[in-house]
Amino acid sequence: MVDQIIGPKRLTKLLMDGGSGLNIMYAKTLDMMGVDLMRLRPIQAPFHGFMPRKQAMPLKQIDLPITFGDPFNYRTKTLTFEVVGFPRTFHAILGRPCYAKFMAIPNYTYLKLKMLGPHMVITVGTSFQQAYECEVE
Repeated sequence: MVDQIIGPKRLTKLLMDGGSGLNIMYAKTLDMMGVDLMRLRPIQAPFHGFMPRKQAMPLKQIDLPITFGDPFNYRTKTLTFEVVGFPRTFHAILGRPCYAKFMAIPNYTYLKLKMLGPHMVITVGTSFQQAYECEVE
């Protein structure tokens, strides 16, 4: 779990999932962020593995900037998200495409994500308490 800025908002419940081949954004999160729905692009490709033994169809796709770091040492890149209408625990799921774009290295034991910044290494993470609360939810 990380707490980062996506588009115009800081989202506090982003799941970093190294097993996911997609970046996923929930429709309710987009509503909460106040994102203009005209920015959504249609998509016709289903994906698998989100729900056991079923294929899922994203509603649309959107490109949003995401920022990691602090005001003195940060990186911003634009990621493509598949927008889904499922119930949510998290605000979004950041998968391998995010890791690759930022060349980030996860450490699941310590709930940390590290990447090279313009001045030094950027380390982001969360507390074990916040991760536990999301797991319970």
